[in-house]
This record gives sequence, C-alpha cells and structure tokens, in this order.
Amino acid sequence: MPGMADFRRLATGFAVLAVLLAALFAPSSAFAQSIPGSNNNIQASLIADGPAVPGESLTLALLFRPNSEEWHGYWENPGDAGYGMELYWDLPPGWQAGQPQYPVPERLLISGLMNHIYEGDYAVLVPVSVPEGVPATGSVPIDLKAQWLACTDKICVPEQGALQVTVGLGQGGNQDSRFAQWRAAIPAMIDADAAFQVSGQTLRIAVPIPHSLELGEPHIFIEDINLVKYAAPQVFRRAGDTLVAEIALSGNGAKPERIAGILSFGGGEGVRFQAVPGAVASGGSPVGAAPITGTGFALLLLAALAGGLILNIMPCVFPILSLKALSLARAGGSEKQARTEAVAYSAGVILACAALGGVMLALRAAGEQVGWAFQLQEPAFVVALLVLAVAITMNLAGFFSLPSIPLTRSGEPASAFATGLLAAVAATPCTGPFMAAAIGAALLMPAAQALLLFAVLGLGLALPFLLIGFVPSIRRLLPSPGPWMERFRRLMAIPMGLTALALIWLVSRIGGQGFALVTMILLFGVFAALAVVGRLQQSGKMAWPAFGLIAAPFLIFAAFALPASYAEQDGQDAASLLDPVPFSDKALVQARASGRPVFIWFTADWCLTCKVNESVAIEREATRAAFAKSDVIAMRGDWTRRDPEITEFLTRQGAAGVPLYIWYRPGGEAAVLPQVLTPETLVILAEEGPAPASGTARSTGRAAGSD
Repeated sequence: MPGMADFRRLATGFAVLAVLLAALFAPSSAFAQSIPGSNNNIQASLIADGPAVPGESLTLALLFRPNSEEWHGYWENPGDAGYGMELYWDLPPGWQAGQPQYPVPERLLISGLMNHIYEGDYAVLVPVSVPEGVPATGSVPIDLKAQWLACTDKICVPEQGALQVTVGLGQGGNQDSRFAQWRAAIPAMIDADAAFQVSGQTLRIAVPIPHSLELGEPHIFIEDINLVKYAAPQVFRRAGDTLVAEIALSGNGAKPERIAGILSFGGGEGVRFQAVPGAVASGGSPVGAAPITGTGFALLLLAALAGGLILNIMPCVFPILSLKALSLARAGGSEKQARTEAVAYSAGVILACAALGGVMLALRAAGEQVGWAFQLQEPAFVVALLVLAVAITMNLAGFFSLPSIPLTRSGEPASAFATGLLAAVAATPCTGPFMAAAIGAALLMPAAQALLLFAVLGLGLALPFLLIGFVPSIRRLLPSPGPWMERFRRLMAIPMGLTALALIWLVSRIGGQGFALVTMILLFGVFAALAVVGRLQQSGKMAWPAFGLIAAPFLIFAAFALPASYAEQDGQDAASLLDPVPFSDKALVQARASGRPVFIWFTADWCLTCKVNESVAIEREATRAAFAKSDVIAMRGDWTRRDPEITEFLTRQGAAGVPLYIWYRPGGEAAVLPQVLTPETLVILAEEGPAPASGTARSTGRAAGSD
C-alpha cells in the first residue's frame, strides 16, 4: 500500500499534467513564459493578444519591466551611445514576424551625449502574419531569443533572454486587456509622405501636420543611425499645415533615399512619418520658443545690461578707447550738445547691437550655424574693417579731415551716431561675464524678446556716455576743451594703428599670405588716396574727387584678386605649448573615456579676450608642466572661421560666442570656467587631481554598450 509521500508525489504529478493539458488544448490560450538571462535588470516577457486566426495578423508584445526606477531601455536608434534591441525568432513554418513598433521614446542628455530611452515599463509590439491553412484548433509555441541593453546614469549592462509563448489557434478566446493601452502608446503613421532636403550641413524635413494641432515640445527622432547630430538643437517652424524641422547632419552617413522617424509632441505623444526627397519651404513661424516672463526675463535683461557695461573694460574693447575718449572730450561743451551727443552715440550703439543680433537670428533661422561675432568670420568683413581702421588712424593722426565721418570736431549728432555704430561693431567679438548667459538665452527666445535683449546689451555698452551726457556733476569731472584735444587726438592714433596691425595679422590667419598681400596692396592705394586728399585740403582745393581717381583702380583690383587669392587656413594647427587635440565631438568623447582630466578651450584669432587669456593662463610653461604631471588632455576649438560643429557645441553649453573654457575631471561633469582666467587657474585645477570615486560616470563608448 503506497505511503503518504507517494500519494503527494502522485497528486503533484496529476496537477502538473492538468496544467499542461489545459495549455495545450484550450483554443484561447495565450500562455507566456519568460526565461531571461540570469539577474537581468530589465525583465522581459513575450505576450500574445489572444489566439491566432488563419490568414490574419497576430500581435505579440515584448513587455520590458525594469527592476527599479534607475534602469532604462533603448529605442531602435539608441542615439549617441548604446545599442538597440536584437530579436531572433523561431516561428512555425509560414509564419512571418513584422517590424517592431515602438512607443515614443524620451531624451536623456548626459555630458553632451543624447540617448533615446524608455523609463519604466514599456511594450514593443510585433505583428506576426499567420498563413492560411493552419489548423483551426490546438496551439503552437513561439520562441524568441532577445538581446537588449539596460543602463542607469552610471553603468550599462548587456542583457538577454529566451522568451516563449504558446498561442492558441482558432476563433474566440479572451483578449489581453493590456494590449489596448500598449497600442495607444504606439504613434500612428501619418497618411501622407513628408519631404526632406539637405541644405549644407542641415537636414530639413517638412511634415504635414494640421496647424490646429498643439505640438507641446516637438522633437524628431530619426531612425537612420548616424545621420544627424542627436544632441544638436532642433529648430521648428510652422507654415500653414506643414511643420518644418531643421536638424544638423552628422556628416558620417550617406545621403539617404528615404527617412523614417517619430515626431514627438512631448508627454509620450507623437506620430510616425516617412519622408522622401522633395522641396521644403523656407520661412514660417517659430515653434517651441516660449516667451520668458516675470523674474526670469527681468534677470536676463539685467544680465545683458551688466554684460554690456562690463564690456567697456574688457580687453577686446581697448582698440576703440580712442573713439570713446574723443566723444567724452567733446561732451565737455554746452548742456544741449552733451545730451545730443550722448543720445546720438547711444542710438548708434544700440542700433548696431540690435541689428547684429537680428542678422544672427535670421541666419540661424535659415539653417546657418553662426554665433555672436559671426561677422568677423567673414574675410570680406575683416578686410573692410581693416580699411576703415587705417582710414580712422590717418584721420586721428591728422593726415586728412572728413566732417561727415566719426571723430570730427564739428560736434554734429551724425558724427556721434556713426562713432556709436563703429564702437559696437568693434566691441561685439567679446562675450564677458553676464553677457554670455544673456546671449545664450536669446538664441532660445522668441524673436521679439531676443531683439530686446540685444538692444539692452547695447544700452549697457553706451550707459557711461549717457550718464556723462545727462549728469552734469559727472561731466564737470572732464577737462575743458582746448588745444590739448588735438594732441590727444593724435596720440589716440597709436592704439587705432595697433588695431589695424592686428587686423592685418588676422587677415593672414584667415586667408593666407597671398590674401594678405593683396589686402596690403589695397591698403597702399587707400593710404595714398587719403594722403593726397589731405594735401589738397591743406591747399583749400577740392579733394574728394582725387580720392576716387586714385583709389578706384586698387578697389577694382582687390574685387577680383581677393577672392582668387583666398586660401582657407586651419587654425587648429597653430603652435601651442599644450599640444592640444583639435576639437570634435568624437574627439571629446574619446578623451573623456580615457579616464584622464580634459581641458578644452574655444578661441578665435579675432577675440582679444581669448588671446589675453592664452598669454596669461594657457600658453605658460607652468601650465604645461602641471598638465604633464596630472596627465591632462588639452583640446582646442578654433572658431576663427565658421565651424558648425563648434557652433552647435557652444549652443548646447548656452554660449553664443568665445571665449569658452571647460574642465572635465575624470568621470565628472563639465565645469565651465570664468571667461577671464588668472595665471594660476589651470595650474590649480590640474593639481587638484581626479574626482572622488563616487562621482564616476559610466563609459561613453558605443562599443562598450554605454551611454
């Protein structure tokens, strides 16, 4: 007679057999089994939406459930790092799995790298076609081997699982109620093709979207790997029922014949689209630039005002001190004259700053990657500024007089206005304290607010002259006009002449020696023509027709010879004690992945603040020795000429211009340094050593499966 233990074993066996038979013969069965790899941080399971009907489509769901909030998974295009899901199906004969359908991903930006992720539970749906002729009853197993990546903000772990689901055959049976929610999370495909075109280094996509549809915070996720720069700002405009997006190209991928992606509206909402080559309209109303109101905008206005005020004492403003000094001296006359000149000068400064800001915003809206002081990246503008600097130097030195240009002694408002225009143009290459934050914010604002911010910046630059013009007690501190003014005017020709010499050097740096030689020939013609004008003026004769006759041949020669002699120079090859690595996003990722400290500086040959900092703090033997001792990687981004990659990086850092200095500790986040460096700034940072272990971030290399 069997014992109690034998009876229990027999009962257990019958129970297991009953469960297996129920799973095998129940026509509505959707029994799922997950056999994941050991200790997965994101658990996966395979679920069927009811039974399979011959000749119809069956939907399977891969449900991913993180063990805790810190873990996240990835979209099919993971972004700058990581990798997407890989599926290996074992289906019955004749069954076919379609393309996985993903929910709208989220963005995760870490250290300048953009990743496309999912946080929390999420389901990926896969349509499976069921062929005709399968039995109308019974069940079939479906097996899947899946690989996916699980990451936190610090580590990434490749994971895998062997998943299985037994699917019943035939009509009827219960549907899984969760599929309604999972299907709702899959963005719908729009019913018309989008259009795309490549314009320089910018991808422009026109998506047909009703104008009445609220977009929230739009963002386009492109399926094509390495086609675009994921972390670059995306610009959106609306033209009727079309949404136009502009995205920076990576330069690493081939020109596509078709583009697919998801247009996200934010909050998990969005639509899928397919885009084909076609015309994409320009213009339209900006989208996503929400006005800043209240205290936030007031603080930005104060930052712009303070930034413009501080710009008066920044090294980059030294070349125009002569213009300002003469303007102040002339203000020592009558009350009316002082106020008139102060207003005219301020109007010139404010107009120039607002106009430069407006042109910059317009160029960025047209897809150009430009920033503050973009005009000095244009060789033609630098040559024109050099010619003007030479003319002003000659005027200050007394070679000739020209009542209608700045710096005359007539005291006309037009003269002060023109001086203000020139002062602002010469001062704008620099971004000082407060100013950088204000201009960086202006790039993300609606046009009206941004222009107001640029105008307030000009007001800060002109503020000392307004105070002198309207506050008599300050004006009385100035010396009275007299013969000393003429001597002072000639003395101020020295800094203006040094400015001209600096511009000659800049011309050679931008266009090469041949370009500089042609420019010198042009300067010789202008100098000779102005010298003749001065001689004729001293004799009381008509002077300016002679200027046209002498200068015209040189101007015509330069118009043809300058473009032909221009040869773009690579500023990254300039000698440096630190032997820096040329900047690129890829080089920065590699440098940070090395586990060594990284110092990166962005500079330009036309930025005097940059050059002062380099001579004071960067190009020093003490800095080189400290970097060598601490194994610091030095990296330099030269922005003398247009560089879309540098411009995009500056924009991501909230900076609209140079200088910009960033220090990365091993495994730590970026630390933006002050724009005015002291001799010991970098030495102290290098001697501080690596960050503590608790601050270690995960590797950023794609091959290592990290983000």
